[in-house]
Parts: sequence; C-alpha cells; structure tokens
Amino acid sequence: MSHLKFNPRTLILLLMILAITAFRLLVTFNSDELKFANFSSIGAVALFGGAYFKDHLKAFAFPLLSLFLSDLVLYTTIYKKYVDIFLIQELWTYLAIALMVLVSRFLLKKVNIANLLLSTIVIVFIHWIVSDIGSWYKNPLYTQNFNGFIDCLIKAIPFEIRFLEGTVIYGALLFGAFEILKAKYPLLKLQRQKL
Repeated sequence: MSHLKFNPRTLILLLMILAITAFRLLVTFNSDELKFANFSSIGAVALFGGAYFKDHLKAFAFPLLSLFLSDLVLYTTIYKKYVDIFLIQELWTYLAIALMVLVSRFLLKKVNIANLLLSTIVIVFIHWIVSDIGSWYKNPLYTQNFNGFIDCLIKAIPFEIRFLEGTVIYGALLFGAFEILKAKYPLLKLQRQKL
C-alpha cells in the first residue's frame, strides 16, 4: 500500500495560484464589469504552473482548474447575462491557456527575467490568436473569412494590452514571491530523487 507524501512545494504553488486567481474575482467584482476585462492573473498562472510544476498533469490541471473555478463564480453572478454568448468562446480560451502552459514548460525550464519576458510575449500572442477564434467564429459582427478574423484581432488589441499588463504584474508577484520563498525555505526547491 502506498502512502501519500506531503509535498510542501506543491501545496505552496497551489495556494499561490488560488490566491492570485482570487484577485481576478476581486478586480472584476469591484469595477465596471468590462472595464478590466482581460486584466487578469490567468496568463501569469499559466506561466507559473508550466514553470514550477514538474508533474505534467499538475502543470496543466491547476491553471485550468483555477480558470474554471473563477469562471464558475463570474458566470453565475455578474456575467450571468453573458453565459449564452461566451460558452463556446470560453472553450477557445481554455485551449489557449493549455497552449500557454505548454509553451511555458519549454521556455521556462530555467526561470530568469529574459525567459520570463520572452514567455510572456509568446503567451500573450497565443491568447490573442487562439481565444479570439471564439470571439470571431459564427459571430454576426464579423465576416466569416480571413478578413473578418483580422478585424476581430484588431478590435481585440486593447483587451490584449490589458492581458499583457495583467500577466506582467501578476507574473512579477507570483514568480518574485516564489523565488523569495525558495531562497528563504530551501525545502521548496525542486528535489531530485536519488536512484
């Protein structure tokens, strides 16, 4: 019979993800409902999960689960009137988040400022292209061709700028805090198992 081992690193990473995701709810509930649309911690959470969880399942599951839980709260409260419109669109957002985690697993094998900035730019681009497929597809506001998709992307630029800002600010908080914690508590460093 195997025993579950307590892993303080995983617990701290998960608590940090949940805490920073709570900011998404706080910002949204305490502002005009669309004023801070896309100024979100979700991009930072995708980077953080991909960088620090060595277990592939946890790297993908925790960021996606945090997005799902915060979406559940938002779409049963202040975004309730948008549920019919956003359901299909959100599937594209979840795909974008999964791709963002995948990219961060490759680009953030070594966490440093240069790799973090490069990863941030790449994931914002992924979010812009992939999530806007959901905004464009079968939307009567856009022609259903390449030009319509480009029009959708252009109109999304202000939202992506906010997504970039949120990713940078929340990313600095997440990565900075965890690096400080790792320096203070060596137990949080990734442990290599001896064979």
